[in-house]
Amino acid sequence: MASEETPSIITVWLRLMKIRVIVLLQITAICAILMHDMLARSGEIASVGRTWMETLETSLIVFVGGTLSAGGANAINMWYDRDIDPGMNRTAKRPIPAGHIGAMHALLFGIIISILGVGVLWQVHWKAGAWCLFSVLYYVFIYTIWLKRRTPQNIVVGGIAGATPPLIGWAAAASGVIESSNMFDLASPIPWLLFLIIFLWTPPHFWALALYRSGEYAKVGVPMMPNVKGANRTLFESKIYCILLMSLVAIPFIWPDYGLDWKAALLMGALGIWYSASVFAINPEEGIDENGRLPSAFHSFMLSLVYLAYMFVGLVAVVAPIVIGVSTAVIIIVMHIYFINKKKRAKTIPSDR
Repeated sequence: MASEETPSIITVWLRLMKIRVIVLLQITAICAILMHDMLARSGEIASVGRTWMETLETSLIVFVGGTLSAGGANAINMWYDRDIDPGMNRTAKRPIPAGHIGAMHALLFGIIISILGVGVLWQVHWKAGAWCLFSVLYYVFIYTIWLKRRTPQNIVVGGIAGATPPLIGWAAAASGVIESSNMFDLASPIPWLLFLIIFLWTPPHFWALALYRSGEYAKVGVPMMPNVKGANRTLFESKIYCILLMSLVAIPFIWPDYGLDWKAALLMGALGIWYSASVFAINPEEGIDENGRLPSAFHSFMLSLVYLAYMFVGLVAVVAPIVIGVSTAVIIIVMHIYFINKKKRAKTIPSDR
């Protein structure tokens, strides 16, 4: 049944696309473009001499194409999950169970904008379009339809789709120098490092969400790790992924000829320790808060979003010219202080409940 105040169709479409989630993914793609172009201008990697206007143009195209394709995949996911979404508080107000849009409308919308997104990126370079197409098909058929309701490792294997935006961004930026017909050859190992960062970040990020929402997943029959293997096993595997994430600090020393140096290693190590500490601090025995959440798991989940944004923006800063790099670092520090103070103020405000 539709709610009394039905949102506009544009609002409904944006909710189907999960636009707020997509923004973080597109930040990683744009950061890959910026890293490529800055390394190219400094002579660290091969380049055809791209201008800043071309960097901006590529960033806009990748943002639009990536938003359409990822948003379309999310809409198709909501269409497929329309039978279980009403059973979870987190998803019960999505457009389809809320009655704001029909299931077939959502499916067609998802398919159309996915195709448009792939088409936009294909115009830049076929590898950008191909990785975009792979991501959509993998997310819909491998994760949503096949894995999500069958295995507690759904997030691990399905995370491949969410790790592709840097590959898409790099392929778009490097379109003038990519000559190989091998889809995996992007003329540099750096985009694969960015891919690994997201891939290894995904399990502890989503398992933290599952830890404080495990009862809901179990209720609708989704075999998330906490409700199948238990909280302790989930935390153990999350810690393993955090250790692997921190081990990536070695890669700049393994690939010293590709433009990443000790500054990149220091950044990855420092942020990795900072984020991993929140995962190691999760206590499955603590009490549930007034919102029905496990506080330490919720804290780690929210921190993981900040970690990923800081990591990619920080990597842009370490490969940028000194003025840009220092300015970016200052902005990150100011933003971090702002969010810490905001969090402290929120804790001091009395609850209305």
